[in-house]
Amino acid sequence: MYRRPLQSAVRHLINASGSNAVLGKAIEQNVYQVKTLVACRTTAGVLSQCRALHSTSKLCAVKETAQATEEEVGAFTRLIEAMGFTGPLKYNKWKIKIAALRMYTCCVERINYDDFFEKCSLPDTLNSWFLVAQLHVWMCLVRMRQEGRAGKYMCRYIVHSMWEDVEQRSKIMGIDAIQRKESMKMMTETFYAAIFGYDEGILSDDCVLAAALWRNLFNRQCEDPRQLELMVEYVRKQMQFIDALDGEDLLLTGEVKWRPLVEENAQSILKVSSPTYNDTGL
Repeated sequence: MYRRPLQSAVRHLINASGSNAVLGKAIEQNVYQVKTLVACRTTAGVLSQCRALHSTSKLCAVKETAQATEEEVGAFTRLIEAMGFTGPLKYNKWKIKIAALRMYTCCVERINYDDFFEKCSLPDTLNSWFLVAQLHVWMCLVRMRQEGRAGKYMCRYIVHSMWEDVEQRSKIMGIDAIQRKESMKMMTETFYAAIFGYDEGILSDDCVLAAALWRNLFNRQCEDPRQLELMVEYVRKQMQFIDALDGEDLLLTGEVKWRPLVEENAQSILKVSSPTYNDTGL
């Protein structure tokens, strides 16, 4: 029941102007929890033997192209954004909101959650669904933050759509208002702690990423290193896959396709390194 598709996110989408302040307050209240997170050292010896797909030297810089420079804005735009408003963007804001909702929908309707529950030994509950969904939402946020101010604006509404959906699913399950409020508070803390952990993991080696997955996705209850290895491989290949998608198409359509959790040739997405030449062309 909790896995029903979005029902009222579009109706609430236009009321999201105050979400920045709410998200900022949640970060301030819960950022101290990130400092208490510890690394998962028990699997370091096993994960050090992971396949070549996990090589940090190949996959830390997921984009081979140069990063886009910060978008230049005028003094008026900087002023109104300092006041908490959003200045003019490259694309229509309403189109970006719709694309954000579509991108979030891809995170909840194009994922085979049963595979994650089975392969990772997760219980089939609302919380487990949320943990898997937030992992894919985070990957979308990482990708869209590379698209300048328009991408960051889109990230805001991806997160807003997620909370609207979680609340609606809780209501469908019949959770009372008090318990729903407490659950939403706990999920908010979990989400922002996971964001910091995953960001650190994707920029570091596989042991750090595995530690973030062990804390957040597995809720510190994973005893099989092979499950951690599977998820590290999944995140690495998925990030490289969506990084190859065109940023303009993502801003206008929000369409994201996901690679399966388990596939025969996971290294098929790795780009062939370009040859280097010396001054004489050899």
